[in-house]
Amino acid sequence: MLTLLVTIIAFGLMIFVHELGHFLVARSFKVGIESFSIGFGKAIWTTEKNGIQYRVGWIPLGGYVKMQGENPEEEISVDKESTFLGKPWWKRALIAFSGPFANLLFGLLLFIIAFMLPQKQEDLVPVIQNAKGIWAETFSPADSIISVNGKPIKGFQEFLVSLSEKKPNTISYFHNGQKTVLEVAPSQVDSLIKSLEPKVDTTIGEVFTGMPAWRAGLKPGDKVLAVDSVNVSNWYEMREKIVGSKNDEVLLTILRDGKILQRKIALEENVSMGDQKMIGISQYMPVKSVNRYNPLQAISYGTQSTISFIVMNYVGLYKLISKPEQLKNNLGGPVMIATMGQQVAQRGFSSLIIFLASISLILMIMNLLPIPVLDGGHIFFAFLEGIFGKPVPIKVQAFLQRVGFAILLLLMFYAFYADISKLLIRQFLLGQ
Repeated sequence: MLTLLVTIIAFGLMIFVHELGHFLVARSFKVGIESFSIGFGKAIWTTEKNGIQYRVGWIPLGGYVKMQGENPEEEISVDKESTFLGKPWWKRALIAFSGPFANLLFGLLLFIIAFMLPQKQEDLVPVIQNAKGIWAETFSPADSIISVNGKPIKGFQEFLVSLSEKKPNTISYFHNGQKTVLEVAPSQVDSLIKSLEPKVDTTIGEVFTGMPAWRAGLKPGDKVLAVDSVNVSNWYEMREKIVGSKNDEVLLTILRDGKILQRKIALEENVSMGDQKMIGISQYMPVKSVNRYNPLQAISYGTQSTISFIVMNYVGLYKLISKPEQLKNNLGGPVMIATMGQQVAQRGFSSLIIFLASISLILMIMNLLPIPVLDGGHIFFAFLEGIFGKPVPIKVQAFLQRVGFAILLLLMFYAFYADISKLLIRQFLLGQ
């Protein structure tokens, strides 16, 4: 319950930032404001100042800034110059864009703040499971890395990032029980990184919310013993059996708290993974550490993370549009957001800040879609006016806005249905 309350407050903050962007730019263009609302429905709090009603609605799923003359169907009883539709097309586009832009800035700020906090890191043990190509003659299974260029190594990813492509590398490692020193030229680093596989057992580290494994009731710490009754001894064998299955589901035999359980799990394609089948789990990483970044590094990493997140989501949207049959598997609503928030909060405060930054950026991405009633729809209408020199007919705008509103309602109800059905299935299977 506490996590749900925190999620509602956090979501409300993202909406407030979004609507504040609209509010400030509209006021700067001298557009009359009638109300500023966080949430929909009947008001649970309201006040009025300078002719503007400020309110909080009881349904915390959005918000709005009601501007004079914003609705193309309403009669205007004030000076047209003070209305939204009475402004030049480029000002209307800027007013519409200002909300998503505020979410972009806020998301970027949160990413930077998160990187300025201690970052909990997880890694695999620096032990070799397999070496391919020319490196198979150098490394053997169970070899363990000691140091790179004199720096002690605790994790496998730490080993990889410590390799330099600008100067020769000295790697110390245990090979067949003896300490061995290897010199690796900068030109060989890429080949080495691609050829080595770290030792990974079949213990599950994370179960991704809403995915098939999550719905089937799998939990972090479960150890997979067999896939379709075929025993597996490491992550690579397990993954090959799952991804390579010709069936629509796989039977996993798992060990949990000393008990052996079996779960049938559907195989689904995910827009982020192309045509590859997946169940939504990641390996357990036993090596724990904490990283700290200085402000310049935080700004750099925060900016890179923001750009990567936006690009990744737009690519995912494009793939989803090209494969609409995957909508059910990839659509998540408020229930999933709250559930994910609970999982993320367990990883630490910086992870929670990153999660909130992601929500802010998702609000930006979704609101910029060219759907009438969304900001992207207003921007689209404004640009059409700028291109053709005359506005889209009022009746056409009004009709398209009603269609857009109906689509959003359907998506919202569908998201709630999908969320709750996934949650109920998981709770039922966890009780078995």
